[in-house]
Amino acid sequence: MIPNDEPVAFFITWTVYGTWLQGDVRGWRKYGSGHQNPQPLLAQWRRERLIHPVVLLGRNHRAKIANEITEHSRRREWKLWAVNPRTNHVHVVVSSVNATGAKIRDQLKANCTRGLRELDAQFVGRPVWSRGGDWQCVNSEEDLDVVVKYVNDAQDWGGESVG
Repeated sequence: MIPNDEPVAFFITWTVYGTWLQGDVRGWRKYGSGHQNPQPLLAQWRRERLIHPVVLLGRNHRAKIANEITEHSRRREWKLWAVNPRTNHVHVVVSSVNATGAKIRDQLKANCTRGLRELDAQFVGRPVWSRGGDWQCVNSEEDLDVVVKYVNDAQDWGGESVG
């Protein structure tokens, strides 16, 4: 099967500031070079140089993020398939015919940052998210079903949901 020129959706993920550093034991991505193997000494060096403390997202923060993503998607007339803010990262599955995955990710992160800063002063004057984030094209209805199930269900196997 030849991939669509327009993806069915975008699977977007970004992390909370300081929670997935270069060298991380889970692997990490080097800008322009892709996936890298763990480098514990690099991760320790990065952790020691964080300028701000890591602030994990509580229930109210995650509810605010879900609301910001839902409302921004509605205003932009994007189809929001799934959203799941976690304590240390956010997953979104969204469709748009007029925006790239990077543009959608950046707009959602910006709106979530504004919303969090309005909700909780500890986010003012400091980064909320890690730089960038990941987005992948979802090119078939079957892949869309898998990704939506992962975001809605698999993320809750070991953790707490927003609801």
